[in-house]
Amino acid sequence: MPRIVHGIDEITGLAGQDLGHSGWRPVTQELIDAFAEVSGDHQWIHTDTERAAAGPYGRTIAHGYMILSWGIPLFSELLEVRGVGMALNYGVNKVRFPAPVPVGSRVRLHASVPAVEPVKRGGVQVTRSFTFELEDSAKPACAAESLTHYYP
Repeated sequence: MPRIVHGIDEITGLAGQDLGHSGWRPVTQELIDAFAEVSGDHQWIHTDTERAAAGPYGRTIAHGYMILSWGIPLFSELLEVRGVGMALNYGVNKVRFPAPVPVGSRVRLHASVPAVEPVKRGGVQVTRSFTFELEDSAKPACAAESLTHYYP
């Protein structure tokens, strides 16, 4: 069950807090293929199971941007924001994909809030540190800072 915060004041109080881990999410070929269709990225390492079996990872791997896109649904397992008029994804900083994510693996999100800063119109910018952990891997699948603006 996610932590719940109400309004700009409680959001501001998140600065410096660790929000913990989401549940594990399986990486399936069906999800990889669906992401390829939506993104137009049909590189063989993602979608051609026969060719990928002979490739460097012995099977297909997920798109890095597919894993990054899971930030929103996995973060919603950790935090629910209520009492605001609008939330906007503002951007992403320092995105890295340190480890390939093979089909059949599992990923979870570890998130923290390094900073909350005021923005125009009485809102705040929340910097969220995302580490997408890859089960049984010393390296994460993805690391990024996600910026979200919340307005009253």
